[in-house]
Amino acid sequence: MLSVIAIYFCVGSVAGVLAGLLGIGGGLVIVPMMILTLSWQNMPNDIVMHLALGTSMASIMFTSVSSFWAHHKRGVVHWDVVQRIVLGIFTGTFLGATIASRMGTELLKGFFIIFLYYVAIQMLINRKPKPSRQIPGHAGMFGVGNIIGVVSALVGIGGGTLSVPFMIWCNLPAHHAIGTSAAIGFPIAIAGTIGYIFNGWSVANLPALSLGYVYLPGVFGIACASVLTAPLGVRLAHRLPISRLQKVFAFLLLAVGTRMLINVTGILAG
Repeated sequence: MLSVIAIYFCVGSVAGVLAGLLGIGGGLVIVPMMILTLSWQNMPNDIVMHLALGTSMASIMFTSVSSFWAHHKRGVVHWDVVQRIVLGIFTGTFLGATIASRMGTELLKGFFIIFLYYVAIQMLINRKPKPSRQIPGHAGMFGVGNIIGVVSALVGIGGGTLSVPFMIWCNLPAHHAIGTSAAIGFPIAIAGTIGYIFNGWSVANLPALSLGYVYLPGVFGIACASVLTAPLGVRLAHRLPISRLQKVFAFLLLAVGTRMLINVTGILAG
């Protein structure tokens, strides 16, 4: 068990830095590493993806707090934006977790792979949306929150890859968009965790130390590390050229997505 927690600790260290650095919840790293680790632990294949998504969501609760608090101290979190979007985030994320719980593992992996490619291409192109409008009102933000929440739950992320471009499009400076996105990741993680616990509660073949689709040893290891490293990512975000780092991360996502695609197509062919 100690070796397993040590692996999750390493995953959390990377996820925490990325959460603060790029405004993402770290799920794009956590989920693939969770899949590998859970498979290494001989978990049943039909619940591996669900456990990875649920555990990712639960760990992001801790990562996001550490990240958004560090951004808040720098004055770049727009709490009025968080307040407007939070209701839609809660309903959309819970809905997304419910949908994911009823999907098969391979279908979920396929959706995740498509999302990895989408994020990687967006980072490589680095096409920033033109700041052409202001933050919508409560009704508009409720709709946006639902969309961000559903997708985030389906891929186990804190929503930064969707909320950051949206807020830049709405005239928020990049660093403010990243900081506000980190704060939005917290209600996403709460709703997603509740959704994956609720929908996985009665599943029969879950491993010990699980609450529904949330694997507690994974949460513990990832959370302990990510809380420590997220502030480091925030400091780096204000010092390093983010565009170059995004390109490196994009190639990493392409490699991970391709590896997963090969594995999934191999399983389907077999």
